[in-house]
Amino acid sequence: MAGAGQLKRIARNARDGQPDLCDGCYQGPDATCSICSRGRPCASRDEQGQPVCATCYQRHRTGEPCARCGRTKPVNTRWPIGPVCMTCYTAVLRSPAECPRCGMVQPLIARDDDGTEVCGPCVGFAADYTCKQCGRTGNPHSRGRCAHCVLAERVNALLAGPDGTITSQLEPLAAALADAPSPFPAIQWLKESPNTKLLARLASEGHELSHELLDELPPSRNQRYIRQLLVHTGVLEERNEDLERIPGWLEHELGDKPAAHASLARPFLHWFLLRRARQRAATRRHPASADRDLRRRVSVALDFLAWMDQRGLALADLAQEHIDDWITGATSQRRYLIRYFLKWTTSRRLTRELTVPSIPSQEPQDLLDDDDRWQLLQRCLTDDALPTDVRAGGAITLLFGTSTERLCHLTPEHLKFGDKHAHLLLGRHPVLLPPRLAELLRQLAEQPQPRPQLSRAHPGPQWLFPGMVPGKPISTHGMTQKLNRHDIPVRTARNGALAALAADLPSPILADVTGMHRHTALRWVAYARRDWAEYLAARADDLKDEQ
Repeated sequence: MAGAGQLKRIARNARDGQPDLCDGCYQGPDATCSICSRGRPCASRDEQGQPVCATCYQRHRTGEPCARCGRTKPVNTRWPIGPVCMTCYTAVLRSPAECPRCGMVQPLIARDDDGTEVCGPCVGFAADYTCKQCGRTGNPHSRGRCAHCVLAERVNALLAGPDGTITSQLEPLAAALADAPSPFPAIQWLKESPNTKLLARLASEGHELSHELLDELPPSRNQRYIRQLLVHTGVLEERNEDLERIPGWLEHELGDKPAAHASLARPFLHWFLLRRARQRAATRRHPASADRDLRRRVSVALDFLAWMDQRGLALADLAQEHIDDWITGATSQRRYLIRYFLKWTTSRRLTRELTVPSIPSQEPQDLLDDDDRWQLLQRCLTDDALPTDVRAGGAITLLFGTSTERLCHLTPEHLKFGDKHAHLLLGRHPVLLPPRLAELLRQLAEQPQPRPQLSRAHPGPQWLFPGMVPGKPISTHGMTQKLNRHDIPVRTARNGALAALAADLPSPILADVTGMHRHTALRWVAYARRDWAEYLAARADDLKDEQ
């Protein structure tokens, strides 16, 4: 006798005062299902002895050919077209279309006599995939509601202020999140992302959001993401974030520093480094990340001030031998950056005129051999197993030696497609693209963004290599890591490409084609020509010996 009072097969004998239980009444102990990873009562185990919940046990017990994709997989449901796997079940319900028979927009889960896909009601199948809240069909989520309604509800809960309503300032963000074209990934993001926890905290405090408020938070990836999200949706004004977030970073760096050091570091950053950096950023044709260089210069200045304190030195007492000692004790070229701080202190008459030697010039040490470079280029152009962005980014680096910074900021506007040829604009003059690389770049320009994109308050560029942050391209560090993971060494590949180009092109043309500074192009040409001359001289000596 089972717990429900019916005669059935006993799954668990009576024990500890509990009656005999059948399969329907018996629930196993709570455990993490090895298939769906949810904590549920698990009464079964797989071949390895891992717990399996009842739902996954029934679903994965047998496999049949899917009526839609033809692959033998566990059956998720049975529609008029036959058994359907989980992949096809999800794809159909998330892409409802107009039924050719009744004209209603429904998930097409059946077929007409001629094989045309039709909705379930047209063949007498009573399954209802209509949202009970908004009336839209498809995208079912939970309790008879669609994913769009669930997303809107969770957005309201996320952005609610102390009074339980969304402030007028956050309404553009709420609308952008609720209108995400792919609601399921957006729901998952709201549930799991640490960025949403910071966003919810800021909204619950009820303060008006501003860049200054965000600057008070400790610098972190979450803070930077939320700031760009607010800028992207029009909640905050756009600013040059690479530069404007440095003052906030400095304040956190000065937390454990002496007041005398802070009184020097702040004006050095604000009135010397940032002022010049803003002037350059306003006139640059191509954006550049200057924040790393500026942070290094400030960090070196703080290290130098600590070094002076250890020796009991004041700025007015600094002499050339002190600077020489500082440089001599360096284990890297980083200490040479003290020249910027000393230039500022000299202009403020805090120190006498002091000389910091130039950084010893170094020639490229690691160059990819031409044979290896052409082999890698062939792989980028022909290997379909590589991601499209890796193939395109690697090919551009291997061919033109483009800096990673410029590569990440490429947009479809840099591509010029003609009737027969395609060109890429890296410098002043476009360069001709090989047909296969042109096709890869065309795919990047035309394909939808890999992550659900939020509507933007102000139109911005569409990046060929979009990043994880809304409205921003992939970072230079992220692109370098991505290429390196696929065995494309960025630094050596770029050096090899530039050396090959410099051996064939005059420096003005090299600068115009690649977009590099003319002085940099001149150094590359001098390096390549000298190396080539040495090769020719060695080759001539070999020929004399053979004679």
